[in-house]
Amino acid sequence: KQGKLIKVRGGATRAGRRFLPEEPDVSTKQQLHTAEKDRIARYAAAQIDDSDFVYIDAGTTTERMIDYIESSRATFVTNGIVHARKLIQKGCKAYIVGGQIKLSTQAVVGTLASGMLRQYNFTKAFLGVNGISVSRGFTTPDPEEAELKAEACRQAFVSFILADSSKFGMVSAVTFLDLDKACILTDRIPDEKYRKAATIKELL
Repeated sequence: KQGKLIKVRGGATRAGRRFLPEEPDVSTKQQLHTAEKDRIARYAAAQIDDSDFVYIDAGTTTERMIDYIESSRATFVTNGIVHARKLIQKGCKAYIVGGQIKLSTQAVVGTLASGMLRQYNFTKAFLGVNGISVSRGFTTPDPEEAELKAEACRQAFVSFILADSSKFGMVSAVTFLDLDKACILTDRIPDEKYRKAATIKELL
């Protein structure tokens, strides 16, 4: 009645932090929060200058971002199969990292991919996320994807997390970055506590 617990099978969990045991496939995620993702994607694309060396993470919002990149002379690196194809179709200079292909997210992951990122110095990195929590930071279900995201952020001058408001309060298996290490681009924040913990751009 006080709203402090959520009843689940076999017990209860603390309200305000929901755990994501697994990740939906790409086709499922593409149908969710489409208007919000479009606003975020459009704004993210506008942050790219011709002189930038950019990392674009695999993900449905980062994929939409490419739709809004027009006549860019920036150089791009991505671990997204679909992302790489879209970039070259737009005439962009693009590289794709090598490694294991994860079927559910159509992303290249693994130690080989992480090793390749270490040679790059990105001006900007744009990443997807599964969960955002004040206590747990930015999280994702797959340890190998988490390592790649973390490596991209380590190699970037500035990192942007593209996340619609449904990601707040969610926690997945692996933390890849603390909240104060990136700028969150979102449609809205559900709780002011996040503004105190991170740099956030709301696109209302």
